[in-house]
Formats: sequence, C-alpha cells, structure tokens
Amino acid sequence: MVDGEAYVSRPRHSILSWPGTLIFLPVFSGILLVFDVAQRVARVFGQRPQEHVASALQVVLVGAFRLCDTRLLVERANEVRSSGSYIFVSNHQSMFDIPIIGALLRSNFPKYVSKRELARWIPSVSYNLRRGGHVLIDRGDASSAVAAIRALGERVRDGACSAVIFPEGTRARHGALGEFRRAGIGALLEAAPETPVVPIAIDESWRLLAHNMLPVPWGVRVRVRIGKPIARAPGEDRAALIVRVHEEISVTLGRWRDRTCSKRASGSASRLRRLRK
Repeated sequence: MVDGEAYVSRPRHSILSWPGTLIFLPVFSGILLVFDVAQRVARVFGQRPQEHVASALQVVLVGAFRLCDTRLLVERANEVRSSGSYIFVSNHQSMFDIPIIGALLRSNFPKYVSKRELARWIPSVSYNLRRGGHVLIDRGDASSAVAAIRALGERVRDGACSAVIFPEGTRARHGALGEFRRAGIGALLEAAPETPVVPIAIDESWRLLAHNMLPVPWGVRVRVRIGKPIARAPGEDRAALIVRVHEEISVTLGRWRDRTCSKRASGSASRLRRLRK
C-alpha cells in the first residue's frame, strides 16, 4: 500500500550531510542568481531562447545536487518521443520535482501548473514561472484556475508545448500518494482531447527538502519513472483515465518500496547472522 499514510519510510542520517550542504548551498544560490540574469537576457530575443536557458537551469540544478551524493534512477518508456506534445501527470513530493521533470523532458518544453505564490520570491524559478509560458493559479479562485489550465491545454493541443500537472494539489508528506483532484486534469484532458497522457512516478525527492535543505541529506536516490503514453480516443471515460493514471503511479511506487523493504530485511537478516556467529 502506498496511498494515504500507509507508507512512511525510515529517515536516513549521515555525518556527511552537513559538510555536503555547506558546499552545496553557495553553489545552488549562485546558479539561481546567474540563470536569473541569463533568462532575462535571453528573453530579449523571444520566449523560445528563454525556454532553452530555463531548461539548462534545470539540468544544472539537478547536477548540483550531486554535491550531496544525490542520484537520479530513471526508468523511461521508449515510446515517449523526445519531441511532441504530451500531458504529463505526476505525483508530487517536493519543489525539486520541477527541475527533475524539466531536465528529463526539456525537449518536450514542459509547462507546469503551479501556484501563484511561487512566482514571487525565488530567483530564476519565479522568473521562469512568470515568463516561460507556465500556468500560475490562485487556489482560492477555482473558476479562473480551471480557465487558465484549459488555455494551456489548447496550446498543448496545437503542439506548442507539453503540460505537466500534479493533481494531488499539494506536496505529499513523506512521499505518501494522495488522491487526485480532478478539476484541473479534467480541464487539460478536455482541451487537448487527442494528446497522449504520460504517467510520471517520483519517489524519495521529498527527502531533499524535508528540513528546508538544512541539511540536505547525503546519498538520496531519487527514482523517476516516465511511463508509456496512454492513447486517447473519442468518447473516452475521462474519470476512468484519471483513475488509471493514479493506479499506475501507485503500482510503481509500491514496486520500488517493496524492493527497498526486501533489501532492508535481507540486510538485517545478514547482520543478525553475523552477530550470532
């Protein structure tokens, strides 16, 4: 089981977390400041140049976490083309999910559905959300939010970009998979009725920001699975499609976590045998 609070993984501790964080934080801050300026310069030449700079930003941010021995373990279906438009539907564990997806899918020009507050105070990230063609919503104004998401779906339908939506509506505590809110994803599906839907499962990214990066835990392995595109059909049951995507993400998380639990159990048994000798 991975829904609700059924899964709470064991925290990790390492004496390397604080030294790694002290190296990482100045590098991380510098990246945000440099790319904030770079995006503004690129924007002078149009949105597409700015988008390429923003893509580079996300690749560099993912790379910076290697200073804390963070690694991505990626499964990607061969059917997902490196170009073309998709509706990517992902579970959501931390703000770091955004650069992960942006780095892995940069040639698909993913556009995020994000809350308006994030567009105000984060160098580089906020500028990209404001000027990069993303959707900023006020969760207190449901009708305007749905209209903005529908407008993004129309751009996806026309092949201008891909959409990324986190239908849980908020970041999951300790990685637990929540229920999907259907209004936003339903608006995307309605506005782009022929665009394939791709489930994305992300796990362990919540650890990176669990303590607001004070410290960044050492040696986190973030798993990502970009699933097979789900073809669309006229007259489809959209509610059933949303359930199917949720189920696929849930099954993937369960597979990863069962494997992790088995390894831990095996390791504990081995240690116990050594102690008995």
